[in-house]
Amino acid sequence: MVRMSAEERRESVIRAATAEFARGGYYGTSTEAIAKRVGVSQPYLFRLFPGKKAMFLAAAQRCVDDTIRTFEEAAKGLQGEEALHAMGETYRKVIAEQPERLLMQMQMYITVAAAEQAGDLELGEEVRAGWSRLWDTLRLSFGADVDETTSFLAYGMLINCLVAMGFPPEHRVWEGFGPEARLRGNPCNQITGNG
Repeated sequence: MVRMSAEERRESVIRAATAEFARGGYYGTSTEAIAKRVGVSQPYLFRLFPGKKAMFLAAAQRCVDDTIRTFEEAAKGLQGEEALHAMGETYRKVIAEQPERLLMQMQMYITVAAAEQAGDLELGEEVRAGWSRLWDTLRLSFGADVDETTSFLAYGMLINCLVAMGFPPEHRVWEGFGPEARLRGNPCNQITGNG
């Protein structure tokens, strides 16, 4: 049996943490569940990460980094409307095929709000820094056009919310969107176990 390096284990923990936090949220996910998913003990988990918050922040950063990379790769060599459509279509495919990425994003926003209500500002600072990087990446893709960047993100966030809530593609809330924005079935059900 080939042994994993500490870095490979760390990557396994980030993937497991993403799946667990996407499903159960920050407050509803135990480090025991993450350790079990990876197949390590909790003490080993804490050798890789100092605590649950560090695991959540690593998963959140990975989620943002993956989203940025998705947009950059989709828009590579394209400009204007072509880039916008390629990014939108690629993102739609990603959340259909990897629903934990969408759910992790939603959990990030919920966790920031709850943590800040409890006086913990660190989570919000980290998540906002990641989101700012996403904003800057998109703004550059749109030739520094603030209106296009805002519009793209606004529609994207609305689509995220509608998909996360499970609105079927034929529902009237989708009437203002083209068919490419509508996902067949609700990919979030794959990870939450509903449906």
